[in-house]
Amino acid sequence: MNIAIIVSTENYAGINTKENLIKLFPFKKTSEVFDDYVIYSLNKIKIYTTNNKLIFYESIDKKIHADLFIFATTHKSEKNINSLSLHSIGNFNQAGLGGKSKTLVPLFASFMKLAFIELNNQGKNSSYEITLEATHHGPFLEKPSMFIEIGSSEKQWKDKEAGSIIAKTIINTLTKNIPGYEVALALGGTHYCANFNKIMLNSNIALSFICPKFNLQYLDEDLLKQMIEKTQEKIDFILLDWKGLGQEKQKILNLINKLNLKYKRIDQLN
Repeated sequence: MNIAIIVSTENYAGINTKENLIKLFPFKKTSEVFDDYVIYSLNKIKIYTTNNKLIFYESIDKKIHADLFIFATTHKSEKNINSLSLHSIGNFNQAGLGGKSKTLVPLFASFMKLAFIELNNQGKNSSYEITLEATHHGPFLEKPSMFIEIGSSEKQWKDKEAGSIIAKTIINTLTKNIPGYEVALALGGTHYCANFNKIMLNSNIALSFICPKFNLQYLDEDLLKQMIEKTQEKIDFILLDWKGLGQEKQKILNLINKLNLKYKRIDQLN
């Protein structure tokens, strides 16, 4: 499988991650150039650099031949929490930050789970909060993709420890065999997925797209079908953060029943 790690010069965290990847692992300069920057390579893993803002770099998969795209970038939050996070890509509503409206980007749920476990292992002794984020923003691609991020201010984006953690997480995850997980779509809860974080770390369930409570009002049959079809593995069931569904409980159950899907509630898992 060919892997593309994408970083941007307009992004301190991305450059930090790139520098650590090259320092910690035997990446070599190639004779290839992408967007005027030399491409680095390690076996089937390549590092691509651009001046473009990544969330708006639509259809970058048409310019790069790869089976999986990993975007290493910054995270911003109002509370300025020191964080290391990862998430799937796409928009449940209008595309305000890149991508296409009401359109999701493919992903490997099992790879996301492995990466989240590895991120927790690498960052367990750091000062960073490690978390999933719900599916959000662009760019639009037709190939499996994910974002891995350092938050939430310039101090953290430039922190070499954080860059090292992200770099080790990416490479270590790529060198592991993927176990046979149960795969589920996740509905409900908050953007930072407190309950789903626990599921990813403490169960055999690999979570695919996560639609949080504030986006459930936009979830319809087409989007639910996209969540299923764009997950590269077979979906075993829908996982519901029951309390985190708010007033959308009946609507969600109706959608699930209409598509004849199985579901489980977090509060009823053994």
